[in-house]
Amino acid sequence: MTFRVEHLNPSAMPSSAVFSQAVAVSGPARTIFVGGQNAVDVNGIVGHDLATQTTKALHNVELVLAEAGAQLADVVSWSIHVVDGQPLVDGFRAFQALWGDRGEPPAISVAVVAGLANPQFLVEISAVAVVPM
Repeated sequence: MTFRVEHLNPSAMPSSAVFSQAVAVSGPARTIFVGGQNAVDVNGIVGHDLATQTTKALHNVELVLAEAGAQLADVVSWSIHVVDGQPLVDGFRAFQALWGDRGEPPAISVAVVAGLANPQFLVEISAVAVVPM
């Protein structure tokens, strides 16, 4: 038995190339919850602007997913926290550059926050991915 991913975008709601209103998953699958990722590597924080930090945080999500046997295309939902005052368009551009032509985008939630765990962090990204069993 396979599983099915359905992107839900009701016609009475706005449509976007960047996100789906909801994503439903049915059938036998493994769900992977990726905790909040920041722009860090083994040497510390990477980048001082939102675009660079968003790209690194997304690559970190990609690394965690790979460890779990998944990839970015398996993500069904993103939660993104951006520090207040940052140019959101830069973060969205970085996200779109990495997402590329992977097909329909996942559901997404973006929150503007006063700060994150480290004052140098500008963005934190969590994800939920689903892969077949």
